[in-house]
Amino acid sequence: MTDILDAEKVRRIVDNFSSATVLVIGDVMVDHFIWGKVSRISPEAPVPIVEVGRESYLLGGSANVLNNIIAMGGKVFVCGVVGDDGMGRWLLSELVRMEVDPGGIVVENDRPTTIKTRIVAHSQQVVRFDRESRRPVGQASVGRILEYIQRKRNELGAVVISDYNKGMVSGPLLDGIRKIVQGSGIVTCVDPKHSDFSLYRGFDVITPNHHEAEAALGVEDINGDFALKETEVRRAAENLMVRFQLKAILITRGEEGMSLYERNGGITHIPAVAREVFDVTGAGDTAIGVFALSLAAGASFREAAVLANQAAGIVVGKVGTATVTREELMGSL
Repeated sequence: MTDILDAEKVRRIVDNFSSATVLVIGDVMVDHFIWGKVSRISPEAPVPIVEVGRESYLLGGSANVLNNIIAMGGKVFVCGVVGDDGMGRWLLSELVRMEVDPGGIVVENDRPTTIKTRIVAHSQQVVRFDRESRRPVGQASVGRILEYIQRKRNELGAVVISDYNKGMVSGPLLDGIRKIVQGSGIVTCVDPKHSDFSLYRGFDVITPNHHEAEAALGVEDINGDFALKETEVRRAAENLMVRFQLKAILITRGEEGMSLYERNGGITHIPAVAREVFDVTGAGDTAIGVFALSLAAGASFREAAVLANQAAGIVVGKVGTATVTREELMGSL
C-alpha cells in the first residue's frame, strides 16, 4: 500500500469524508436476520432445528451502501423504491432516524418491499429466503427519482448506482442520470448486475466481481476461480473501457483482492487484506461505498481502490450485514 498511499495522504482523504456527499441509487431492501442455535436434527426431514434467540432488521441492498458511507462520516442521499407495507415504512423511518432525507424514496402501492431473511446459527448462515418483485419500476417512479436527482445535483461529489437486478436500474433511469450529471464533474460508479455492460455506457467506473466480469466477457467460470489469464483480463478490460466509454474497471476478486484497470493504461493489483472470513454478506456494498466516498473526498482511482479493499477486508471479519467505521479503517491501515 505504501507505494500508493502514505499515512499523510490517508489522513487527508479520510478527513475529507465529512465534507464529501454521495448519492446512492439502486435496489433498496431490508436484511432480516434470525439468530439462533442448532442442537438437533428434525425428525420430519434431514434438516437442522434452529432455536431462535433473537431477530434483527438492517438496511440492505443499495441501502447498505448508504449505511457504509454514513459509518465513514460521509453525507449521503438515496433513491429507490419500496412497497406500501410494514417493511417499507420501517425503512423510511430508519432513514429519518439516521437523518437521511427520504425524499428520494418512492412508494409503489402494488410492489412489496424487498426483504431477505437469513437464518444464522453459530455464526453460520443456515438458509435464506427472499420476498420481492423483480419487475421494472413504473415510469412515473423513474420520473420522480430523476427530478429528485436534478434537485440535489449541485451538492454531489459522487453517484453510486447499486444494481441488484430487482427492477430499479433500467435504461430510462440510466439515460436520465447521464443527462443530469453530464459536465458536472460528479464521479459516477456502478456496481453492475447485468452481464451486458452496454447498459452502463458512459459512466466513470464499474466494479464487477470476477464472476460478473467473466459473464460480461462470455467466459465460463471454472470451479469458482477467475478463469482468465492476466493478459486476457487486461485486453478485455481495455476493450470494454473503449467500447463503453469507461474511465476505469475495478474487478473484485475475493481472496485475491482487487484489480484496477484504468483507461490511461494504469493497472493496479491490490492483494486481499489477510484476515479470517466470517461472512461476505454486504462486502461489495462496503467496497463501492468507500470507493465512491473516497473519490468524492479527492482520492484518485488507485487511492480509492486501496481504501475500498481495506474496508472490505474488515467487514468480512464480521457476521451479518455490517459496516466499517472511519476509526476501524484508520486503525487497520
